[in-house]
Amino acid sequence: MKAALWYGKNDVRVEEIEEPKAVKGTVKIKVEWCGICGSDLHEYLGGPIFIPVGQPHPLSGNTAPVVLGHEFSGEIVEIGEGVTKFNVGDRVAVEPIVACGKCAACREGKYNLCSSLGFHGLCGSGGGFAEYTVFPEEFVHKIPDNMSYEQAALIEPMAVALHSIRMANFKTGDTAIVLGSGPIGLATIECLKAAGAKLVVVLQRKSIRQEYAKKAGADVVLDPNEVNIIEEVKKLTDGVGVDAAFETTGAKIGFNTGLECLKFEGTMVVTSIWEGETSFNPNVLVFTEKKIVGTIAYRHEFPATIAQMSDGRIKAEGYITKRISLDDIVEEGFGALTGPEKKSHVKILVTPNKSLL
Repeated sequence: MKAALWYGKNDVRVEEIEEPKAVKGTVKIKVEWCGICGSDLHEYLGGPIFIPVGQPHPLSGNTAPVVLGHEFSGEIVEIGEGVTKFNVGDRVAVEPIVACGKCAACREGKYNLCSSLGFHGLCGSGGGFAEYTVFPEEFVHKIPDNMSYEQAALIEPMAVALHSIRMANFKTGDTAIVLGSGPIGLATIECLKAAGAKLVVVLQRKSIRQEYAKKAGADVVLDPNEVNIIEEVKKLTDGVGVDAAFETTGAKIGFNTGLECLKFEGTMVVTSIWEGETSFNPNVLVFTEKKIVGTIAYRHEFPATIAQMSDGRIKAEGYITKRISLDDIVEEGFGALTGPEKKSHVKILVTPNKSLL
């Protein structure tokens, strides 16, 4: 079967590999659509980050090259021994967590903090940029009849946003700033509005992404090249600042601006994956009892995300800006998202089935 494999920085190849078979406790999925994630771009431009190179991943036992793709949906075509939750023909989305199930975090149900954490599509256990993939039934979720496979490919980034909002202990009526309006930033805006945010401010330089942010529900979109973001946020909040900040840029300006926009005892959630270090003065926290919280992926959020997308509380409309074939993923996918047109895209979906295009 065809699959897209990461070999190294700026080196992704579409190749023929062996088609996987369902084994005990797993299901085999025929992939319909898979989104290109910001994490995939980080691996492409600056990796390896999550991808095992040199030393095998402790759970998959594999090293690069690895099959990419972790935001995907498809149809179950084969059932492994002992599987009870699914049947052939079920429409599903995959929660792409690879966890040991035995460490302290896993035993507490916090499997996204597994000491050996990996992600399907990054750690060498297979992935969604392929015709077929196999995954444990524990992390596979049925999708409702009213949800398309395309929508289902957006569940994963929406679950990232929902988890970050929970990590902020965000409450109805609270205010927030979202730093950046790429796919995760937009998902965060939508989830904040669904959670009853009183005010959502977005930091976004001038581009089509400003319009995307407004469509996602942003109340105010501010360009740091045009205004002093911190001053504007203070004006909008009676001089106090916002209750929560969500850093989705992975850039120093986002981190610093988010901290300065917080009110006393406010919380900044860092959702972005960073390619390098940043620095700040801890007194920013000490003198105001602000908090910085890291967040990775999701845990137990897929059912809630699916329910809210299904009933329209999270609309997830307008995210898909391009649909391409797996054969074209390098030039039309990674090339588009890292080249001159990158700001015009939110989510590029990839399919191994050309009849869907």
